[in-house]
Amino acid sequence: MTFIRSISGFRGTIGGEEGNNLTPPDVVRSTMGYGSWIWSAFHASEQRPRPVVVVGRDARPSGDMVQRLVTGTLMGMGIDVLDLGLSTTPTVEMAVMGENADGGIILTASHNPVQWNALKLLDGQGAFISAEAGAEVIRRSNAPMDFAPVEELGKVTPLTGWIDAHIQAILELELVDREAIASAGFKIAVDAVNSTGGIAVPALLAALGVDQVVELYCEPHGRFPHNPEPRPEHLKDLSQAVVEQGCHLGITVDPDVDRLAFVSEDGSMFGEEYTLVATADHVLAHTPGAVVSNLSSTRALRDVAARYGQTYTASAVGEVNVVAKMKDTHAIIGGEGNGGVIYPTLHAGRDALVGIALFLSLLAKRGGKVSELKASYPHYEMVKAKIDLDPNWDADALMHRFAEQQSHLNPLTVDGVKLDLESGWVHLRKSNTEPIIRVYAEAATQDDAMKLVETYRDELLALA
Repeated sequence: MTFIRSISGFRGTIGGEEGNNLTPPDVVRSTMGYGSWIWSAFHASEQRPRPVVVVGRDARPSGDMVQRLVTGTLMGMGIDVLDLGLSTTPTVEMAVMGENADGGIILTASHNPVQWNALKLLDGQGAFISAEAGAEVIRRSNAPMDFAPVEELGKVTPLTGWIDAHIQAILELELVDREAIASAGFKIAVDAVNSTGGIAVPALLAALGVDQVVELYCEPHGRFPHNPEPRPEHLKDLSQAVVEQGCHLGITVDPDVDRLAFVSEDGSMFGEEYTLVATADHVLAHTPGAVVSNLSSTRALRDVAARYGQTYTASAVGEVNVVAKMKDTHAIIGGEGNGGVIYPTLHAGRDALVGIALFLSLLAKRGGKVSELKASYPHYEMVKAKIDLDPNWDADALMHRFAEQQSHLNPLTVDGVKLDLESGWVHLRKSNTEPIIRVYAEAATQDDAMKLVETYRDELLALA
């Protein structure tokens, strides 16, 4: 059982011992830290005497309990809450901006299994809070706290309609071609892992004019039918449905709808790494500009940017780091190789819904099969492995020793250790969301990528 405090928010497993899991007292204290941080930056006025925070959640079974604890704590701190109920991470981000709120909390453990939940924290721009702000929230969560008297308690206001507003904003984007999508006559299978993607994705497809949708696991009751991370080994049902139902493609999202992956018409994986590659291809074909992804993402994005004569930059892993690098480079599209697409023309956050609309626009206008589109991009194979952290390890010291051992390869150490090699690359880093070290490698073949993983994983473990 686990409780993790990091720049990605407060994340843990439900139940168990206080302080070692995401128990009710841990939820309350985490919310207190965030609420205190919100108050520290708030300037009261006659029009707004107290802060406003947007709260939304995915469909996992613990969500209702966690949301009641979060909203009640914010009320007790004199903060008003706009309650979106079941929603998506990108929708909450857009609602923070659209409602001119002071922040937002998304209750989701993203790709983690059902026993997990988390508080993902947003600033007043609808973006994830910075590392510095995250450290301050953690500090405040452990400090004594004053609460509001009865006449100054916050209020909770249910807020409906933001998923529809999110979809409408996507339809209004210049690079989303609804007419071309509707005319293409797509038949699409959707696996939404019984979370809020089951609400948002079919609604988006209908708005885009797709009238043939095969729904798998789209009832948002939160009982995931398989591991919710959109990886090939978890998508066998979707792949089978695409082939058996004669679909043009399959779409899957994670429980909070910020990660996106596609299945080709023949049931093969388009690959979550290539989600960003394809959407960037569409954007760059119409709008010149820089692109960004994190250090663990495929080289194919760099290659596609080069086709258009545009600049590619890598950031540290983590959405907040990608967004910061995008701002620094004035990037027009970016994201992460886990299927996260960030299109700042809409908002500065990973958004599977805008990714779907951009991808379908590309496919409709270019024509051909999804497998043919995949074949048009540089081919790389990636292996994603992990090492479970031993509680007795000092992971940071271990990574430092590993970097020193590999100094002859000029390692990048902005986030873990990345080795750019002639045969490919390997990236080892401590996860922000799980008690593991991730080991990712990419090469021309799956065997070559696996050899890189095995070689450098063993070298790291030899130092433990």
